[in-house]
Amino acid sequence: MGSYWIRTAPGEPLSPLVEDLSVDVAVVGGGIAGLSTAWELVRAGRSVAVLEAGRIAEGVTGHTTAKLTAAHGAIYHHLPASHARLYALSQMDAVEYVRRTASQLGVDCEFEERDAFTCTEDPQQVDELRLEAKAAREAGLDASLESHAPLGFAAAVRFAGQAQFHPRKYLLAVADAIVKAGGRIYEQTRVVSLNEGNPHRLKTENGQTVQCGHVVVATHFPVFDRAMLFPRLTPRREFVLAAPIEPGVDPMGMYVSIDEDLRSVRTSPLPDGKRLLIVTGAPFTPGSGPMQPRRAALEQWARDRFEVKEFEYFWAAQDNRSTDHVPFVGPLHVGAQGVWVAAGFGGWGMSNGVMSGLLLAAWIGGMKLDWSDLYDPRRLHPIREVGGLLRGAARSAQHLIADRLKPADAGSVDDVAPGQGRVIVSGGKRCAVYRDDDGTVHALSAACGHMGCVVGFNDDERTWECPCHGSRYAIDGSVLQGPTVKPLEKIDSR
Repeated sequence: MGSYWIRTAPGEPLSPLVEDLSVDVAVVGGGIAGLSTAWELVRAGRSVAVLEAGRIAEGVTGHTTAKLTAAHGAIYHHLPASHARLYALSQMDAVEYVRRTASQLGVDCEFEERDAFTCTEDPQQVDELRLEAKAAREAGLDASLESHAPLGFAAAVRFAGQAQFHPRKYLLAVADAIVKAGGRIYEQTRVVSLNEGNPHRLKTENGQTVQCGHVVVATHFPVFDRAMLFPRLTPRREFVLAAPIEPGVDPMGMYVSIDEDLRSVRTSPLPDGKRLLIVTGAPFTPGSGPMQPRRAALEQWARDRFEVKEFEYFWAAQDNRSTDHVPFVGPLHVGAQGVWVAAGFGGWGMSNGVMSGLLLAAWIGGMKLDWSDLYDPRRLHPIREVGGLLRGAARSAQHLIADRLKPADAGSVDDVAPGQGRVIVSGGKRCAVYRDDDGTVHALSAACGHMGCVVGFNDDERTWECPCHGSRYAIDGSVLQGPTVKPLEKIDSR
């Protein structure tokens, strides 16, 4: 199965870093935030190196639903009016930036203007949408409440003038432009440590050192936590299903619900004139239990509304939500001198990733944009954040302590069926055990390499996942997704 965006725009592999390096700016992470930042800095005449642990635009960015919009759930009526205006301006600025940049680079990234709809299936939530429509209008957006919403929704806020695109086609063109302008991009180059100083020094997994005046940490969940952002970020993962549909069935818009069991819908053009239906939902905390029933419920929801017989693509998307629902973009910590971060996009990484690139390039250039303070990671809003902080602390405590006390998933290795993963206790230690379809057993330490939380098995994607901060591992223990930079330790299963 896999991501449609990656299958239809695979790109050419880039070389890893094999020698020490010195640049003005090192960008850690080659997703939309990292590449957008690098492009702006290269255009400003800086020497830049992008260091990507896997392949560029293939991690979180390659598994997005790729909506380019300022409609981010029901956010506006929860923000102070002055903050809401700045948030709306910064997001719409990002939408227009992609439109303009795609034209300048001459790339056909399937950019389409579409209305966005923030919806609910629950009649009890209509008042919430009414408040959101009013706040969004006051923030300067073209927003209106629609009482007769499509797709079975009870109501929706319609945001005019939004957009969608093919993120890989766009970002591969941006990456090519970065290299042509003198920037450097290295794939399969995992950064494992940062020594702040003058200059800063980054160390890679294979031992190379990168010296630089500025470091941008754009790794989705920060791999360095000197700002204590970990308690202020909550990971969430969602399934994505895609299938061709006839143009007449196209709902002609981008839809996302504010309900607890989220549903999201958009389409994308196909070469044969049909549209690719993309349905997202069934959110869950990574490592939180059986996934297949959740995906089945999402499939049924889509079949009930569209003429879909079989889904040709399946993948999953993951992002982190901040405690006040506003991303962290700016200095990594209070005393940071030339160390920057972009994180906490809350499922809206396309516009927020582009916004981050523009904002960080301005910071590094000695300028502040109108919305710099809004996104500054050093901010703290005790009243707005206290609920999220308490929930985050309770969640981490549960997994760090309670998960070590609860019964194991299975009594022994023999109880693990083919194609399944279970946590067992062996020699007083919790072990993550997976049995291949052919019967081969893979046994690993169940302690996440990040902060030691006990991992859980995702039976749909066959991965080990950390419920504390969202780190993900393959069945052999290798890192699929941070913040961890350490693989799960292999152990003897006998």
